[in-house]
Amino acid sequence: MIITRTPFRVSFFGGGTDYPGWYREHGGAVLATSIDKYCYLSCRNLPPFFEARYRTVYNKIELTKDISSIEHPAVRACLEYSKFREGSEIVHAADLPARTGIGSSSSFTVGLLHALSGLQGQMLSKRQLAEMAIDIEQNVLSENVGSQDQVSAAFGGFNLIQFSASGFELRPVTLKSERFKALQSSLVLVYTGISRFASEIAVHQIRNLSQKQTELHTMRKMVDQALTILTSDTDLDDFGRLLHESWMIKSSLSGKVTNPDIDALYQRALANGAVGGKLLGAGGGGFLLLFVNPEKRERLLSALSELVHVPFQFEGLGTQVVYFQQQPSI
Repeated sequence: MIITRTPFRVSFFGGGTDYPGWYREHGGAVLATSIDKYCYLSCRNLPPFFEARYRTVYNKIELTKDISSIEHPAVRACLEYSKFREGSEIVHAADLPARTGIGSSSSFTVGLLHALSGLQGQMLSKRQLAEMAIDIEQNVLSENVGSQDQVSAAFGGFNLIQFSASGFELRPVTLKSERFKALQSSLVLVYTGISRFASEIAVHQIRNLSQKQTELHTMRKMVDQALTILTSDTDLDDFGRLLHESWMIKSSLSGKVTNPDIDALYQRALANGAVGGKLLGAGGGGFLLLFVNPEKRERLLSALSELVHVPFQFEGLGTQVVYFQQQPSI
């Protein structure tokens, strides 16, 4: 049996420039971090005593005789992609709900590829896992997703991820300890209670790429501006103000990114101490990230008391095998 733990991510700037339809021509960059909230996948070879050869457990239980009959698209694709031929049991658990903007789909795919390769006696690199997950999601499953989530899930850490026609490069962001702590203490994550399929929202943004070139180039430049703020002694609130500017631009990319309820929540946050913020992921719902001076944190949380507050810290390990036990032959 093998158990993998793969982090979810928070993306700050550059989202949208990580779609291959954009960065292969124009280049792209994202500033993002993995966080200490995880996707767990337990996998083992299923003994031959059961009628079903594949047992898949997530928010439902699937018992199937062959891979092609598995309904879960990522499980089916990963098993086929990995050329996994033995019977298997795959059990999923997570710290946060799916379809909420924290990159859960990619964390699942990376974590499952990691677990399946381990069962096959392979030790794949983090780059291999990220590239395989990108290939599966974009080319096998034909989902309308970018390339940042897979990289953050595989590598972990607070990174500048740059994209080009030749692939991606990852540069860890190094900050003074005091600056790093100040950034973390200024971030608040709350759950709007709205789940959505990112691929369905992203397809509208992708269709608009050619008409939104000015906005996307501006969003790419904001990645560099954010790094300049973080690595200087300027007022850290400028990072929050830049988040606000970026969210205003992102909201204009598609009518699916936000809605009146989310706008009302965001305006209430701004009226109660937040300097800026954004919906994570493609938009449409999920988690709302807010930047607030720590002195105003409690006031902000009180104003949003009907929402679930999720305290978090940055993490730097990426996908990990947290348990492995060789199964005896039967």
